[in-house]
Amino acid sequence: MFGVLVSGRLPQTDCQQVGETQFMFNIPEADNINHVVVFMTGQTAFPQNLGGAVYFSWPSPSGATSWILLGHISNNKPSAIFKITKLKGNSILYSSNTHPFGQSSASHLAQIGISVEPIEQLAQQTPATASSATNVSSFVEFSQKMLENFVNFASSFAVNQSQMVPNPSETFVPLSTIPKWFENFKRRLEKNPNFWQQ
Repeated sequence: MFGVLVSGRLPQTDCQQVGETQFMFNIPEADNINHVVVFMTGQTAFPQNLGGAVYFSWPSPSGATSWILLGHISNNKPSAIFKITKLKGNSILYSSNTHPFGQSSASHLAQIGISVEPIEQLAQQTPATASSATNVSSFVEFSQKMLENFVNFASSFAVNQSQMVPNPSETFVPLSTIPKWFENFKRRLEKNPNFWQQ
């Protein structure tokens, strides 16, 4: 039902059921991971009015385990990207004074937990601020502002054909192609904010 994706790795769907409504993924070699994607595979939907609270655990040097709420997924929001860089804190490496072999490059095992809970309860929970899901809407807003600025800038150089001075080294593009390109790009961005990564 669930999957986890770490950049540069194959998707993981091998979660362990650790309770009646709790599932857990082990993420090996987690030292250099900055973001994780948690998603529903599409094979099974949540029962009505239920969703999944997503938690993250990073081992401390003392070996203690604590869980941090990242956010949630549901039938209406089947995937989310979470930034975990700041959640790992300063426990990534032991200092050379406390580790008998000096500074170690040993990997750490992070864990992602999913707890199936009522949607009403999920809406009342507050995720860790350092983990907030990547804000796609601010990216879309930035892209639109940047494109509008480009269109306005390019349009400020517009001249009509009677004002053009022949220049064999200059290439001219009809100004009408720029707004057409802008509308096309904006439409694609609204359909899929990450289309430019493909």
